[in-house]
Amino acid sequence: MKRKITAGAMVAALALPLTLAACSGGDSGGGSDDATANADGKTLTIWDYESDDSAMGQAWAKAIEIFKQKHPGVTVKTESQTFEQIQKNAKIILTGDDVPDVMEYNKGNATAGQLASQGLLTPLTDVAKDRGWDKKVTGSIATTAQYDENGLMGSGDWYGIPNYGEYVTVYYNAAMFKKYGVAVPTTLDEFTAALAKFKAAGVTPLNPAGAEYPLGQLWYQLALTKADRSWIDDYQLFKNDVDWHGEQLTSATDTISDWTKKGYIPKNSAGLTAEDMGTSFISGKYPIMVSGSWWFGRLVNEAKFDWGQFQFPGSNFALGSSGNLWVVPQNAKNKGLAEDFIDITLSDEVQNILGQKGGLPIAGDASTITDAKTKTFTEQFQKLVSDDSLAFYPDWPVAGFYDQIVSALQSVVNGSKSTDDVLSQLQKQYESGKDDLLNG
Repeated sequence: MKRKITAGAMVAALALPLTLAACSGGDSGGGSDDATANADGKTLTIWDYESDDSAMGQAWAKAIEIFKQKHPGVTVKTESQTFEQIQKNAKIILTGDDVPDVMEYNKGNATAGQLASQGLLTPLTDVAKDRGWDKKVTGSIATTAQYDENGLMGSGDWYGIPNYGEYVTVYYNAAMFKKYGVAVPTTLDEFTAALAKFKAAGVTPLNPAGAEYPLGQLWYQLALTKADRSWIDDYQLFKNDVDWHGEQLTSATDTISDWTKKGYIPKNSAGLTAEDMGTSFISGKYPIMVSGSWWFGRLVNEAKFDWGQFQFPGSNFALGSSGNLWVVPQNAKNKGLAEDFIDITLSDEVQNILGQKGGLPIAGDASTITDAKTKTFTEQFQKLVSDDSLAFYPDWPVAGFYDQIVSALQSVVNGSKSTDDVLSQLQKQYESGKDDLLNG
């Protein structure tokens, strides 16, 4: 049974000394044989932030059931936190001794990479090889699992293991498309024409909430229509310098400005949240929503109209990556048990539950999925993975860039800054964060 971390417990955790223990008193990474041989009486503590009825929540529940069968003498304690709690407080909490054995955590340079570079996470490289995780987690999915000494993703030791994926797609209200005679677009020109047709009929087609991530993801997706893999690697992995006034980011920013002026994007979207965007689409107010796979299950359960989804036209790439990581804190007391639990989440049984519930497994069998919409959704993700077409997210490269992108794009929608000013502002923040990351 999951329980929320209480405010008192969080305050107590934040009061822990801000010093990292010189060495952990728990099982060392790779010591799962010793850990499981003497596991009776121990407790495996798991932190995650998935709801019980989500695909991940249901899959993790199955993983816990299997774990208990294999470890009858071990107590399993799950503690549900919010994404924001872990995001903001993980660094402080993990310096103490009262830490979980395994924890769900966000991937990327500014999150898992930062904790890894600070010695707060257990390296899992040897375990990944011994247990064959590196054979299941491959390609762009593996990029988010590995971090170098600076915390830059894509190389170095394994510090986390993903077992599901995510990507940004285009959800559309099929009933509204039919009502207004709009065909599902296959090119960017057709997509733009569809926006214009809806607007001409008095329907605002998009509502990419600007107070949180959706507008930034649309902006980056537009940049991807002009990008190739080398540009993505330059932007995300610092392989070469990024031209912040080149066609990719200039075109994307100009397009957001143009679509707002034409009424395809409502001006008040600058103050709206992702939840506002999602609920307005679910209510049938808007015909198109560009957002992530994390909405899929909710649409299945809540949307009362015929809907579908398609990959954003005009690009070979989509925002997306592995899902969040299972990480093992350096100060965890039962690392071997944590490794056993992670291994179970990659098992066929758990992966196929993820697939059947629309959770985008990275090692599941799509042929076991019976629902046609879920199967198509999963096969599209698998094709993106096999084609190396996942391009990660715009805020990943440097710490604090999420808030900076949100603020900059709000000014585009508000019309308070020009494209050049916005891109110069973002370039300055990006370059500063890059210098901090690489040169410390």
